[in-house]
Amino acid sequence: MTQWSISEYHNFCNTLKSMWLRVSFDLVFDIEIPTPFILMLRPRSGAQQWVARESYKIEPNIQAYEYTDAFGNLCQRVIAPSGLFSIQTEAEIKTATYVDEAPDAPFVEIQNLPDTVLSYLLPSRFCESDRFSDLANAITANALPGYNQVVAIESWLCNTISYIPGSSDYAISAIEVNNKQCGVCRDLAHLGIALCRSLSIPARLVVGYLHNLEPMDMHAWFEAFVGGRWYIFDATQSGKKGGYVSIGYGRDAADVPLFNQYGPAVYPIKHLVKVEQIAKEN
Repeated sequence: MTQWSISEYHNFCNTLKSMWLRVSFDLVFDIEIPTPFILMLRPRSGAQQWVARESYKIEPNIQAYEYTDAFGNLCQRVIAPSGLFSIQTEAEIKTATYVDEAPDAPFVEIQNLPDTVLSYLLPSRFCESDRFSDLANAITANALPGYNQVVAIESWLCNTISYIPGSSDYAISAIEVNNKQCGVCRDLAHLGIALCRSLSIPARLVVGYLHNLEPMDMHAWFEAFVGGRWYIFDATQSGKKGGYVSIGYGRDAADVPLFNQYGPAVYPIKHLVKVEQIAKEN
């Protein structure tokens, strides 16, 4: 008979528990001149979530072209005409009730990493991992290499960097976050990613939805690759609750904008995010 550790048993039990969420995102723009957009608003099914139903409405009804980017994200290209331009997305998604934990999961040697993970070791625009070696080693000095190091980083972020929703309208780098000692969810994730990569632990930014997030909006967190798989870490939330719905993955915020527009800057005149739990058979 296989002998499991307590953490392995709890993780197995958690995989049997799931929740159904209805997520939606409404955007409205007032466009002066025809404007090209690249949107990243469609979740996809994967190891941690299953998309059972989805709707995607664009008004006025214009032609859209979809492609998959280098990180596997579903992106849509459109040219928005002058006037009001609206995007409405909604999906019903099965996701985990609890976030998996793996205390003592080992560090994966570089030569054993999958090819697709290697790019998440490198410094990037908002995650200057080559500048954080001393700090990362100090934070994780007493931690077992691998998962426990990332837990130490997450705990340090919670205790050191103030999470202030709405305090930043644009992405800032890990160095800037460390200097300011505060930021939004994306900023704390950037610093966590930089610290992980400085220890040769692959880390990536994730954007999407989170059930019971306060205040409700789109959310960002980071994942680290240890013990042969990706694990969720979120320094803005207490405990390892579930209810995460991923939309996009990337090296940092430059790779996962929910929308990019080209030409004169335009900003949404409506921005509404909803996440609600629904009753549905598992």
